[in-house]
Amino acid sequence: MTKITNHLPTAELQAIDAAHHMHPFSQNDGFQRKGARIITRADGVMLTDSDGESIIDGMAGLWCVNIGYGRKELADVAARQMQELPYYNTFFQTSHVPAIALAARIAELAPGDLNHVFFAGSGSEANDTNIRMVRHYWALKGKPEKSVIISRKNGYHGSSMGSGSLGGMAPMHAQGGMPIPDIAHIDQPYWYGEGGDMTPEDFGLARARQLEAKILEIGVDRVAAFIGEPVQGAGGVIIPPSTYWPEIQRICDHYGILLIADEVITGFGRTGQWFGSQTYGIRPHIMTIAKGLSSGYAPIGASVVCDEVAATIAQDEFNHGYTYSGHPVAAAVALENLRIMEEEGVVDHVRDVAGPHLAKRWHALADHPLVGETSLIGMMGSLALTPGTGARGRFAAAPGTAGFIVRERCFANNVIVRHVYDRMVVSPPLVMTPDQIDMMIDRLTTALDEAHAQMRADGLLVAAS
Repeated sequence: MTKITNHLPTAELQAIDAAHHMHPFSQNDGFQRKGARIITRADGVMLTDSDGESIIDGMAGLWCVNIGYGRKELADVAARQMQELPYYNTFFQTSHVPAIALAARIAELAPGDLNHVFFAGSGSEANDTNIRMVRHYWALKGKPEKSVIISRKNGYHGSSMGSGSLGGMAPMHAQGGMPIPDIAHIDQPYWYGEGGDMTPEDFGLARARQLEAKILEIGVDRVAAFIGEPVQGAGGVIIPPSTYWPEIQRICDHYGILLIADEVITGFGRTGQWFGSQTYGIRPHIMTIAKGLSSGYAPIGASVVCDEVAATIAQDEFNHGYTYSGHPVAAAVALENLRIMEEEGVVDHVRDVAGPHLAKRWHALADHPLVGETSLIGMMGSLALTPGTGARGRFAAAPGTAGFIVRERCFANNVIVRHVYDRMVVSPPLVMTPDQIDMMIDRLTTALDEAHAQMRADGLLVAAS
């Protein structure tokens, strides 16, 4: 039996990695000279690297390991499914039990009339599906000219050509010919960075009303849908003002365009409810799901579709799909993950225990001289870094300089925290206990102290003029 183990010293593993492995979202020649951190094991909320260091995972992998690492039940289910039916497709009027059961379970959990599931292998694939689906929907309605999808700057919906175009990440659009045609973007609801003298409530309304202005600019007869994350994750955990989503909903309803909620990060308990749409009162026609659907144990994603859109799409052959749509092993693992989440009350734990304790510790970091703002919803939060000249102060150094220094000090203190320019973000496993939250925040606080001292010594605590 082939067994993959950590049988080489770290330096040799790093050299092989640098020689052959192209990493996503990385300047490979730069960081590979330094050497990748090699993760070899994980259990609960802790990672172990090839040097034996024990690291607390404040990002749940990549926003996804909601039930934590090392759940034998998921490994057992995967092994059993591989022996029974390792693979079959769902093309050509064929189905199989895991896909059937998972689709039914998702429909039970999803809000409103989101009763239909089109499977994909990831959130990126599911959002590509959404582009095809909403355009085909309007074509079947006799309105093929309704093809424009409106999204937000600094939103993230994946990194394929379609999903990357939906997202509003300028560095991504600078490479490879994105965005594709008929994708438009409006500004994000980022009050801390862009709200000026407006109150958060007024700013939320103003940013939402950019959607109405964009619809009228393009023409109601041309706009198919609006897509947005309930909370922008990769954009820096941008939590919208309370007025934002109700106004977005009103505008979509008024102009009769489809509303897509990208729940790849916010779905499956992250905000303290099963879906972020429930937290913010959003009534989507389509939800994009992935990540927490299987807690990252197997790659799977889906578009969850309302009755009316599904019924319209069913009128014609939908010439779209993926080899691994509804993969039986991934579907079986996702079902077991959802069983564990429900039986162990994981969403209740976020709402009643972990979320409140994290909020208490997180918001206390606002007293740190390097922190200008703390934001949190459920088990996802961000810190806005400041040079110490008052809240909302910006650094004179290039954006991301401060964030990178804090991230490096976090790594040195064995806590995984991500930086998005000069915002530090966390999204830990939902099962994290109060004691583990304390460990994470204590290590982060040490990292902030060390970064502050380093930046003072390097003359970087200077505000932009």
